Amino acid sequence: MRLGRWCHRHGEAVDQLDRQQILPDFIFLDPPYELHEAYAETLESLGNSSISQRAMVIAEHEKKFDPGEAFGGLRRTRKLQQGDAALSFYRRA
Repeated sequence: MRLGRWCHRHGEAVDQLDRQQILPDFIFLDPPYELHEAYAETLESLGNSSISQRAMVIAEHEKKFDPGEAFGGLRRTRKLQQGDAALSFYRRA
């Protein structure tokens, strides 16, 4: 799947959360590992959305790839590594 199509669909999902005033407690991201730009675009979109203060965003990624520390209002609070994969946990600052 190409980056533009992946980000467009997830950008729509973030917009739909805002439009419908859905405030999930957990949001799990698992884009294809090779689409590194997708992490920043999706996390930035979530960081600038109206997700609740208590929401946790969890991004699965390759252990050797670091998606970043901060995106909009989101800050990474934890990073777990297991085998070749890692999970980065983000919350509102």
